[in-house]
Amino acid sequence: MSLLEIIGLALALAADAFAVSISNGVTIKENRVFHAIRISFFFGLFQGVMPVLGWLGGRSLRGVIGGLAPWIGFGLLVFIGSRMIHEARQMGKHECKDCSHLPTLFLLSIATSIDALAVGISFAVMTVHIILPAVIIGIITFGTSFAGINLGYRIGHISEERFELIGGVILIGIGLKIIAEHLFF
Repeated sequence: MSLLEIIGLALALAADAFAVSISNGVTIKENRVFHAIRISFFFGLFQGVMPVLGWLGGRSLRGVIGGLAPWIGFGLLVFIGSRMIHEARQMGKHECKDCSHLPTLFLLSIATSIDALAVGISFAVMTVHIILPAVIIGIITFGTSFAGINLGYRIGHISEERFELIGGVILIGIGLKIIAEHLFF
């Protein structure tokens, strides 16, 4: 997997955290920088750790899966991307998510990084090394979350669902690329 693909994947995975961060930025009234750093740290940490956990679990399945690895990677990425697109279409029906309390922040960190866990599994079955992607995913999620909080604080509630939709399309595109490489190269 190329560096550009890893960055694209990281941006797609960060879409959930970015959307939540924007809505959170709208609700922050004081200590914006403190909250932005804390929320971004949690989102980045969980987003970076989850692919490693998925990769560790997926490695144990790699021998059993064998030649199905590209198809499983494709299936997981299309599933995750489709789910993100579905969630983007449903997003307007949910109220703003507030990360100001630590238990809520913890749960949102897990919820926004479940996709990264599945990506880690697909990395394992495709024998992609995990350290560099995990670090890049964590750093990009931190940066996009920090930017999202500040954007939400400055301009209020904007169309978050577009970011979620774009992330889903990117993941499906990466899945299609994996299958195309498997079938044609």
